[in-house]
Amino acid sequence: MKPIPNKKPQGQYGIIGWPLGHTKSPLLHNWGLKESGLPGTYVAWPTEPGNKLKAFLAEVRVRRIKGVSVTIPHKQTVIPFLDGLTERAKAVGAVNTLFWREGKLLGDNTDVDGIVAPLEAHREALKSALVLGAGGAARAACAALKALNVADIAVANHTPGKALGLARDFGIRAVPWDERAASVWSLIVNATPLGTTGEHVNESPWPQDGFKDVSLVFDMVYNPVRTRLIQDAQAAGVACVSGQSMFLHQGLAQFEIWTGKRLDEKRARQLLMADMALTGA
Repeated sequence: MKPIPNKKPQGQYGIIGWPLGHTKSPLLHNWGLKESGLPGTYVAWPTEPGNKLKAFLAEVRVRRIKGVSVTIPHKQTVIPFLDGLTERAKAVGAVNTLFWREGKLLGDNTDVDGIVAPLEAHREALKSALVLGAGGAARAACAALKALNVADIAVANHTPGKALGLARDFGIRAVPWDERAASVWSLIVNATPLGTTGEHVNESPWPQDGFKDVSLVFDMVYNPVRTRLIQDAQAAGVACVSGQSMFLHQGLAQFEIWTGKRLDEKRARQLLMADMALTGA
């Protein structure tokens, strides 16, 4: 974990997760701080699970870090260290945003915003949806699909017990992982890390020949933008929503929670697209 500066900063923000080599959050939020004329910086704090997470949350309190983004694998395990959750975070059962209110360190979940926003245009066509994964991202996906009034929602995960637990919490059904492509789904949502830059970049959670009856694929992985899943889906002629759209909307919502400032969505999107062109992501 990168050490937090000893001198109390004027507006320190950052992201915790493990690992964190793929994150674009510093790009977006440092631009936002500069754009808004606010002091401070946003950095990445790679934080291992277990005692390192506990120690980090203690540091957040001592240093009064103003805002923290939370990503895999901490979206649920961070909850016991907080003073409370927003109603939205309680409904999801996972957090991706830490912030201060009236001296209390609270958790929220803007991932739901990030999922609903790009799927809103497809609402009428979403008759059924299968969520792949059973962690914090999957929980946000289920909450978002419920908000979009998708009639038939199911979840599949390599670990059956986790899928069953998530399904029970949201009143949906669990599908065995090996049978995930056996039914017809309007929408497939990847809420696993498969496809993320790093060791999983060439992996996909969906069989390459399983897109025949799929109408839309939403990959929550945002780096790279064209994941293996999206490449396979596009090759099969299936419409896709990249994780970049989700990342953008959840990040804009985080920034507003922390600062009260609303960033320009169009300019923020241009920032991310320019970075994508530069890095070839």
